Amino acid sequence: MSLPEAISAFVEDGMTVALEGFTHLIPYAAGHEIIRQGRHDLSLVRMTPDILYDQMIGAGCARKLTFSWGGNPGVGSLHRFRDAVERGWPAPLEIEEHAHAGMAAAYAAGAARMPFGLCRGYLGTDLMSVNPNIRLVTCPFTDEAIPAVPAINPDVAIIHAQKADRHGNVLIAGIVGVQKEAVMASRHAIVTVEEIVDDLGDTMNRLVLPHWILSAICLSRAVRGRPMRMATMPATMPPISPGIPLRRTGTASSPGSAKRSHPKPRRRWRRWHERRDLHARRDDGGRGRAPSLER
Repeated sequence: MSLPEAISAFVEDGMTVALEGFTHLIPYAAGHEIIRQGRHDLSLVRMTPDILYDQMIGAGCARKLTFSWGGNPGVGSLHRFRDAVERGWPAPLEIEEHAHAGMAAAYAAGAARMPFGLCRGYLGTDLMSVNPNIRLVTCPFTDEAIPAVPAINPDVAIIHAQKADRHGNVLIAGIVGVQKEAVMASRHAIVTVEEIVDDLGDTMNRLVLPHWILSAICLSRAVRGRPMRMATMPATMPPISPGIPLRRTGTASSPGSAKRSHPKPRRRWRRWHERRDLHARRDDGGRGRAPSLER
């Protein structure tokens, strides 16, 4: 099944949708297809919403976000996420914040068809004061009060993986998060893969999802000529983070070129052998010999 067909068949307006996976396993192609098809009023679930969810929020797809950490590692904040929460643009966004371990417990409970998951990690935090869905239950064996969270059972879970075989089994390799639990907790599961092979093979830290728990497997390819429907920033609302101010040179008749008002950043890296030679020169007082390992 193609990815546009899978999104059209299984993702509907108003559904609870979870797109899970870290780093190289973030399902960008599926998220962009949801934007292209103009889905809206979705309740989005993700442990670490990042650029993909920021784009979906900015496109007006989301009504609610359930998450445990939100941001763009190494770059900064999620500006459309902030716009939706702070300004209600392009639409107001309801948020439900959890701890990482709490969401993992909620996914595991959903996969096991249990009503809730347990997580001691909420004790001592202020999350219980801002999230009414985190509640204390009494252990029937020890009478201990333990925080509980409702199970997460998405209507659709979407993940990305490296490959699938011709029988419909899927291989995930690398950093594995809660993809297995999300798929098993959902009513429908869509997987995008990079290739379809005859044999999945043996790799380190692999996870295989059997074909009988999946609804659709889609070969992920670049989609050209189909623009995403993104919301337009209103002229009356200033952006969260304005661009770097420009300084123009020249006269009014000869405006010249626009230049940035800050110096050009220096290169932050060197090749390994350049760093090695540099440290060698510093070590022997500039004579260029390799440093001694005997200290």
